[in-house]
Amino acid sequence: MRIHNFNAGPAALPTTVLERAQQELMDYRGSGMSIMEHSHRGKEYDEVHHAALSLLREVLAVPSTHHVLLLSGGGHTQFALVPMHFLTAGKSADYVITGGWSEKAFDEAKSVGSVREAANTKPFTRIPAASELSFDAKAAYVHTTSNNTLEGTQWQAFPDTGAVPHICDMSSDFLWRPTPVDRFALIYAAAQKNVGPSGLTVVVVRKDFIAGAGAHLPPSLRYETYAKAESLYNTPPTFAIYMMRLVLEWTKQHGGLAGMEARNEKKAAALYRAIDAAPHFYRCPVEPAARSRMNVVFRLPSEALEERFLSEAKAAGLVGMKGHRSVGGMRVSLYNPVEPASVDVLVAFMDAFAKKNA
Repeated sequence: MRIHNFNAGPAALPTTVLERAQQELMDYRGSGMSIMEHSHRGKEYDEVHHAALSLLREVLAVPSTHHVLLLSGGGHTQFALVPMHFLTAGKSADYVITGGWSEKAFDEAKSVGSVREAANTKPFTRIPAASELSFDAKAAYVHTTSNNTLEGTQWQAFPDTGAVPHICDMSSDFLWRPTPVDRFALIYAAAQKNVGPSGLTVVVVRKDFIAGAGAHLPPSLRYETYAKAESLYNTPPTFAIYMMRLVLEWTKQHGGLAGMEARNEKKAAALYRAIDAAPHFYRCPVEPAARSRMNVVFRLPSEALEERFLSEAKAAGLVGMKGHRSVGGMRVSLYNPVEPASVDVLVAFMDAFAKKNA
């Protein structure tokens, strides 16, 4: 029996995608072996690879001005590669600090070159207002984190960085809604939320922005190397890319990103209503305007009740809701594949739990 999976990442995958992968696992389309066993230079995998790239361009509406790169290494590697490419001598970069992951990106960049805080919203219960943002017009780039997985905050409207290139870590809400890709010089996203399993990182980057960038780096670390090789410079994470293709097909079948946005808004609204309906028992620390649609955080009256909540929820088939160790409390992740029916089950459980323990 499938349980209701609210894990923050690796996270839920669509059931139909898992079933398709199961069917093809031993014998990919009559080839006599798994796609994991095929050469990344062979025609079977080549078709998967380029179909995944094409689907991502279509679903995300990536303009011809941008490359799509499929890389390994996760978000942490991008924390380093971004400043290594663009934080050249004499330049500084602006970082908007809105949560734990943007703090990590900032600290990584500090080891490479000069960086400054354009805003800092600690203790991270909100997103900064436009009046709080202080951008350097001469900065090499502005870095933001679109969704703060740990703290449950999210940018609902991206800041205007003017002529300064905008780089965004979208790891935890990539593909949750239509995105104006042309407004960004570079977007990076680890796949294990809305795109597929762990092991794959997507980078969408403006072609002119990476032209000649990172020339001082070894070829294996340059974005341009992978752009020229269509992400086949070395052996890519082939099975993760195969899974990404299936997830993108599922996304397209469910209305594309407009469909995902409607689906996610509905799920989040139902859960926030349940929290706000019992303010004596459930408390969301995030300012309403900054509430994430992907990661809903809340607290109960005591840690003992939180432990009981998690234990009884698991017994009811609801898992993955323990908050990050740095924050505590509850965290319910509502990524694209999480079914609205799962949220309905959770809401009913929360209502009953509050009435029983109030």
